[in-house]
Amino acid sequence: MRIALLADIHGNDIALEAVLTDIEQEGGVDAYWILGDLVAIGHAPVKVLERLTALPHAHFIRGNSDRYICTGERPSPSVQEVKTDLDLLPTLLEVEGSFSWTQGAITAAGWLEWLANLPLEFRAELPDGTQVLGVHAAPGRDVGKGFRPEMHQAEAEEMVAECEADLICVGHTHSVVNIQVGGKRVVNPGSVGHPPLGADARASYAVIMADEQGYAVEHRRVAYNRAEVIAILQAIKHPSATFLSRYFQGSN
Repeated sequence: MRIALLADIHGNDIALEAVLTDIEQEGGVDAYWILGDLVAIGHAPVKVLERLTALPHAHFIRGNSDRYICTGERPSPSVQEVKTDLDLLPTLLEVEGSFSWTQGAITAAGWLEWLANLPLEFRAELPDGTQVLGVHAAPGRDVGKGFRPEMHQAEAEEMVAECEADLICVGHTHSVVNIQVGGKRVVNPGSVGHPPLGADARASYAVIMADEQGYAVEHRRVAYNRAEVIAILQAIKHPSATFLSRYFQGSN
C-alpha cells in the first residue's frame, strides 16, 4: 500500500494541486493522511478544504492554527507581550487580521464546525504490524517546538519517550525530518503550502510504501507557480500579502 503524508497546507490551493498531480503521476496512493494546519494564513482556505475532503480514504487531524481559527486563540505575540514591547504591535495586528480573515471565510462557507471537530491525533497499523501515530507537532500536542533537522537527539527522545508507536508522523515545523529516535521513527513531510523563510520553497510531501515485509518513506518536492500565489494575495488584498510573499520568493 501507498500512503501520502501531507502537512501544513495553509490555505494554498495552488501548491496542493501541484502535489496531488504529482501523486497521481507517480502512480497514486491508497490513502491520504493530512497532518494539520489546513487553512490558516493562505489565500484559498475554502478551496483547500473542498479539495481535501473530496480525496478518497483521507484521514485528518488538527494543527494548532486550525484550533486558533475555531477558538479565537492566536499565536504570539499576545496582547500582554505587546504591552511590554510596543514594537510588536504591527505583528499583532497583522496576525489578528490574517486569522480573522480566514475565520470569516471558513464560517461563511459552513466549514467552521467541521474544522472544530478535527481530532488531535489518529492511529493506524501498517501491513507489517508497525504502529503509527499521526499528530501535528509532537505526541499529545498540536503546538510547541516540534521536530526539526537540527534538534538534539536528547530533546527528540524526551518528546517521544511516552509514545506507544513505532512510526510517528508529524508536521508543524515545515521542515523535512526522517530520523530514528529512541527506537522509534519520526517523519515530517515538510510543508505543502508554506515554505520556511529563505529555504527551498517548493511544495513538500512524503509517501509511505508499506507491505507485509516492512515500509519505506520517500520525500518529494514539487515546483508550482509561486508568482501566481503572490499575485492572488495582492489582488484580494489579503491582510498578510506582504509578509507571505517573502516566503514564496525562496530558492528553487
